[in-house]
Amino acid sequence: MRNTMVVLAVASAALLTSCADRGPESAPPSSSTTSTFTDAPTQAPQDALPKQQAPAGDAGVTVTGIRIGRQPGYDRVVYDLGGRGAPGWNVQYADRAVQDGSGRAIPVAGQSILQVQITGSAYPFDSGVEPYAGPDPATDPNAPGIAGVYGSAVYEGTTQSFIGVNADRPPFTVSTLSNPQRLVIDIATP
Repeated sequence: MRNTMVVLAVASAALLTSCADRGPESAPPSSSTTSTFTDAPTQAPQDALPKQQAPAGDAGVTVTGIRIGRQPGYDRVVYDLGGRGAPGWNVQYADRAVQDGSGRAIPVAGQSILQVQITGSAYPFDSGVEPYAGPDPATDPNAPGIAGVYGSAVYEGTTQSFIGVNADRPPFTVSTLSNPQRLVIDIATP
């Protein structure tokens, strides 16, 4: 009996210590559209060249959330993803925002338009997760470099979104995080 109590006390202490060590950066992403967060690589954006990565062969992801935050030297957009596999991406500046499939022009605020295509995407009925249903555009007044994040529509295995940027094509980086899966875009600010 005494050994059982000692084991329970040690396990409880370890659990409490583990919980106390977890700061806001290790909490799962919220369903809100705004947040500050530091859980991605923090290499400062160096260039504005197009960025591309192929998805995992089994990828079938759906955007479940969009968050915007501010860090020293850059603003961050995070696409929370549900489903399976690692996404791919094509991220580059565009002269106009044009919706895939329909060719419809999308009005986007800001001085520059950063087109985000998340490859390896799946329709929600195929991925089994609820899609993002927040504001369109998503905005955060605490991240003044981002005018808004527009759309998250899936067309032929690609989710298309546009980021309105309040600067003339500043440098950006693209990275992913897992558990849960996220696509992270950092955009340099003055």
